[in-house]
Amino acid sequence: MKNITVLKKISLVATIVILFSTSCSKDWLEPKPLSLFTPENIFVNEAGFRSALASCAANLRGEWYGDGSPIITELIFSEMAVEGTTDKFGPAVDLNVLITPDANLNSPDFNRIGWYWENNWLGIRLANTIVDRLAANTTIKEDIKNQLLGKAYFYRSYHYYRLLNQFGDVPTTFKEISEPKLDFQTVKRDVILAKIKQDLDFAFKNVPFVGDKGDVNKGAIGHLLTKVNLALGLYDEAIDISTQVINSGTYKLVTNRFGIDAGNAIKNVIWDLHRPANKFSSANTEVLFSVIDRFGLTSATTTGTTSMRQAVPFTTNAQILTPDGRSGMVPGAVEFDMATKFGRGIGRCRATNYSQFDVWDDENDLRHDTKSGNWARMEDLVYNNTALRTTSPFYGKPLQLRDANGKLLISNGDTIRNWYQWPHYKLYVEDQIRLPFQGGNSDWYVFRLAETYLLRAEAHWFKGNNALAIADLNAVRTRAKCAPYPTSQTIDIGTILDERGRELYYEEPRKTELTRIAFQMAKGTKSYKGKTYSLQNFTTANFFYDRIIEKNNFYNKVKNIRNDSYTMSPYHVLWPIPRNAILANSLGFINQNLGYAGSETNKPALDKIPE
Repeated sequence: MKNITVLKKISLVATIVILFSTSCSKDWLEPKPLSLFTPENIFVNEAGFRSALASCAANLRGEWYGDGSPIITELIFSEMAVEGTTDKFGPAVDLNVLITPDANLNSPDFNRIGWYWENNWLGIRLANTIVDRLAANTTIKEDIKNQLLGKAYFYRSYHYYRLLNQFGDVPTTFKEISEPKLDFQTVKRDVILAKIKQDLDFAFKNVPFVGDKGDVNKGAIGHLLTKVNLALGLYDEAIDISTQVINSGTYKLVTNRFGIDAGNAIKNVIWDLHRPANKFSSANTEVLFSVIDRFGLTSATTTGTTSMRQAVPFTTNAQILTPDGRSGMVPGAVEFDMATKFGRGIGRCRATNYSQFDVWDDENDLRHDTKSGNWARMEDLVYNNTALRTTSPFYGKPLQLRDANGKLLISNGDTIRNWYQWPHYKLYVEDQIRLPFQGGNSDWYVFRLAETYLLRAEAHWFKGNNALAIADLNAVRTRAKCAPYPTSQTIDIGTILDERGRELYYEEPRKTELTRIAFQMAKGTKSYKGKTYSLQNFTTANFFYDRIIEKNNFYNKVKNIRNDSYTMSPYHVLWPIPRNAILANSLGFINQNLGYAGSETNKPALDKIPE
């Protein structure tokens, strides 16, 4: 009942997020009137503050939901995926041309860079309001106030962490803004990291491990604090905090069958872990923090995940032919309903060869298992066009990419959008509102304990503790039935990123994490493939770019059927600051990231927070 109560509060109090505009203009700097739901009416007691925190959670949720969901933009700036839309110009294919400060940076049809800029500032603005109003409150008990404050710190730190690893040096505000502020200045990334570390240290001491699903707890705070410690190069502290989370007794990797399909012998624990109903199950001891999205309970999200629409190939396509040259697929069919079984995809988030094939190093890996149905291939679908029933011997037979003579069986030649493999166990979400399925309502993981192990593995690797890093990798690998790496094996950061890719696809913000690691590689002495890095030329030579160009078989190598080139450059390690945000800041100065127009007039970033 507590979880449902929190969900209902989200719809009521979400109005307060109007405090921070979501339009990509100077409005992101200005407050808005709030009618009934003013701070004075909300922030009077514990219930009001908890409702406001629920609004923080609601604001964070949008990354994984809706058409053209923002998480796709994180994935296509990585080695895992590319933009698969091939029927129009504008989607983020030719990044060198299309990713500019004055481009449309917030469109489900193009990219969602602007969404991250706006939404992260919205979350910071709301958290600041909670923090400042808590300081003025004299009626709430001190221990409860510290818990509420710690949770607000978590949300503010979460959004700053994302900004710092998406955009680099950014302006700051750590105070409630109650009047227009147009004099922001860019602050150094490490200065802001140090501040949010301080806040998270406080939060980790004051927020308990146990709490309602969807609410902030010590595990989530410790997980984020581990990432911040990594970003600061504080590897001993990263190991200490992640170990406290792992050994807390509250969380445990799920290794046994549980939940809604536990009686289905064909399935396995990986399938169970990602069933929507199992994500909020009491038996799910792995979830540290999740966003809540239940059909009929969260009115703010009516479209659901649309995960199958976004990341599954365009299988319901007349261009897919049978070997005898007939159109083989239709969106729905009584006898072979492929679109409901696998989803009505449009191939927007197109998996690379790396994420489909190269990253998999153990044939027993349950995450890549086709026998259980965890992993799906085009050959698992059958030709279902009912017009073929009496005219073609291929009706009901598995799809083929080529005929016996090697001829491609896609009439327009588009294998980018129409033909690739995908993690069915991760993307399949039964749809409550659409047939064929596109991906219905479901909670979504933000932090899981599996990632905590991988973060600790990373800290151990940076410290030179090879065997301990391998032990943490093996904790995740063996749950998926992979053979453990021998402790004598020498690994590198790529080994850890491979495991993250296998475990966290469509969960982790991959670009954010790659950029964080790129900064760490540039500040330290570790090498990758014999190459070391420096902050002095970070936007022209960095680990982020080298890793993607090494593993992604599209960027700087492929053109799509429109003859649009897939391009990427080293400066894409940081996204452009939207130009209209810079122009609106008329009394201050916000730097543009190097590589983008406008950076030639940059000023030195501040080495302290100005407030």
